[in-house]
Amino acid sequence: MSDILNKILAVKRDEVAAALAVKPLATLRSEAEAQPPARDFVAALRQKIDSSAAEKIGAGGTAGDTLKDMAAGAIRHIAVIAEIKKASPSKGVIRENFQPAEIAADYARHGAACLSVLTDRSFFQGSPDYLRQARNACTLPVLRKDFLVDPYQVYEARAMGADAILLIVAALSLAEMQAMEAIAQSLGLAVLVECHEPAELDIALQLKTPLIGINNRNLHTFEVNLDTTLSQHQRIPSNRILVAESGILAPSDVAQLYAGGVRAFLVGEAFMRAPSPGAELARLFA
Repeated sequence: MSDILNKILAVKRDEVAAALAVKPLATLRSEAEAQPPARDFVAALRQKIDSSAAEKIGAGGTAGDTLKDMAAGAIRHIAVIAEIKKASPSKGVIRENFQPAEIAADYARHGAACLSVLTDRSFFQGSPDYLRQARNACTLPVLRKDFLVDPYQVYEARAMGADAILLIVAALSLAEMQAMEAIAQSLGLAVLVECHEPAELDIALQLKTPLIGINNRNLHTFEVNLDTTLSQHQRIPSNRILVAESGILAPSDVAQLYAGGVRAFLVGEAFMRAPSPGAELARLFA
């Protein structure tokens, strides 16, 4: 495939220019600042990740018992960011019967820690309305999944009700990400910074956010390789949360990444293709 990322970023810049012509930044900023407090995205992930050891020890076991369970392949109580996505540039329409509120409630019933909702219209057939519908249907924190190129979109995310934003190293300079992270923090938004290769990880680690996503999908070609995460996870400090993204389609993929030290996952396509996305989440992470 041709370089999809550059095409998407060009469209995003045009979208921001068009949005500014309709709603000035000062107006949008006021709307964002008037929103109720955001749900704690980071705490929701940490609670799931930490719960397995806490529950094991609380039941009379020891930390050693928990490690034995991990060595045996037990994968309960990891944190799943469950994605709500209708389509993608590489796969086309993934889910014809697309009801964001129903999907969000289904995920919540089956143990998701957080949600991720695509708001990009041009390439993923997403919408800010999908994020609002999903968030209103449950109590889970919600990530706005989109390609941010301008601070305007950070305010836009909070104004639409998002609890977290995505910053992509391949799309932004360090200075741009630091500026957008500062705005996000002022609004109570969490930041998931996404990288793909070692040089991008070095940049990502210069941000303050504890959330480091490694995308197994190359955004320039859309090719997927789980080794992308496995080859880099040891470079991530223990006070950060590694989130493995893309290409997680089967229990064997989860087991492979878990054995490599991954405790948080962002999954979309595998769930979206199932009759019940929530039931598929439970099956994939049983």
